[in-house]
Amino acid sequence: MSIAIRSFAKINLGLKIGALRADGFHELRTVYQTIALHDVVRVEAGAGDGIEIRCDDPRVPCDATNTCYKIAERVLKSADKRSKVVITIDKQLSVQGGMGAASSNAVAAMLGLERALGIELTPQDKLSIAAEVGSDLPLFLIGGTVLGVDRGQEVYALQDLPEMALVVVTPPVGVSTPKAFAQWDVLQELANITEGLQAAGYDMGDYALTAGNMTGTIKQFDQAVYAWWSETLLSQARPAEGPASGVPALGGDRAETPLLDLVRTGIENDFERVVFPEYPELREVKSVLQREGARHASLSGSGSTLYGWFDSAAGAQSAAERMRAAGHAAVATRTVTRQQYWDQLFA
Repeated sequence: MSIAIRSFAKINLGLKIGALRADGFHELRTVYQTIALHDVVRVEAGAGDGIEIRCDDPRVPCDATNTCYKIAERVLKSADKRSKVVITIDKQLSVQGGMGAASSNAVAAMLGLERALGIELTPQDKLSIAAEVGSDLPLFLIGGTVLGVDRGQEVYALQDLPEMALVVVTPPVGVSTPKAFAQWDVLQELANITEGLQAAGYDMGDYALTAGNMTGTIKQFDQAVYAWWSETLLSQARPAEGPASGVPALGGDRAETPLLDLVRTGIENDFERVVFPEYPELREVKSVLQREGARHASLSGSGSTLYGWFDSAAGAQSAAERMRAAGHAAVATRTVTRQQYWDQLFA
């Protein structure tokens, strides 16, 4: 029997990059938000051994490097099961688009494999397996509005933001996340050099890029999210509800807090600082979204996908149609709350 699972995409509502750590990862602060765009992952398990990945998109690896393969391997080991597993990915989401498609595919494969094998992993086992495979995976075990810290894999279920109408645009550009991080490190190093020159008495004028400026956005994010978290939500922490039980969760009375509350505090996507100079066409797409009436527009993850938040579904649809007519790969969609995520997960 084939188990079909919708593999929803995510966007990042702000992303702050911290220092490079000893383990090779960067400290991150971000708010993930699941959206209605999705792939479909089909899982079959039967007699025999081995894991087979099938996908018609040539950009998707079908060997042991595929995240679905890695997840299936670990699920079988954790459950002490032997089985022939076939995972078929109906790819609709972009590859290297910053929407967490491969990570979402992997979590969908995990949940589908549970059903196909007739097993039930504990929430902590699922979180552990997911975090081992990749930083973006754990958020898809929660859905809705999710706080990500550490390297992004430590996740907390936030009170869902109200449903938002979006236009999502994925230009035909593949942005390498490791390369974007490397460029960020170069930028950070330049900031440190500039600070040293200033300390030595050199006047850098209007071209100064100080470490203080670089870390300022991180501090703004901490103030915007952690102060909000500790002052408003932490005292009212509650267990996560539904399928995500066992996951750290936060609650409170801010259900109607609009995204602009976060944006006004300076929450932005730090990747824009290094990705836009490399791919100026992405900066232009953001400008087009703003000209089309987006209340807020941003790069998602390291890109190349950008999104704009609109006041209504009709407004988003009209903007997407105009952008497509102008040659942009734009689509109107919406955010997906945690309840909607779990209600619609199994196709």
